[in-house]
Amino acid sequence: MMLPEYRDLISELKVKDKHFARIFEKHNELDKKTTDADAGKLHLSDTEIEVLKKEKLLLKDEALAIILKYKKEKEA
Repeated sequence: MMLPEYRDLISELKVKDKHFARIFEKHNELDKKTTDADAGKLHLSDTEIEVLKKEKLLLKDEALAIILKYKKEKEA
């Protein structure tokens, strides 16, 4: 799971924020693809895998920014 330390906030955001839910779902899709490619189940070039991993990292960064903003607003 992406960012397990924020599990509760992620659960809340997936329901409350459609954009966050899409980011989270897309990250999970890319995670599965890269895992399958690394395991040899999905045949992708090293360049294709690298592109997927970079996209996944950008999504994770965006998701984390949303989580931290939401957490700060909840604590205010």
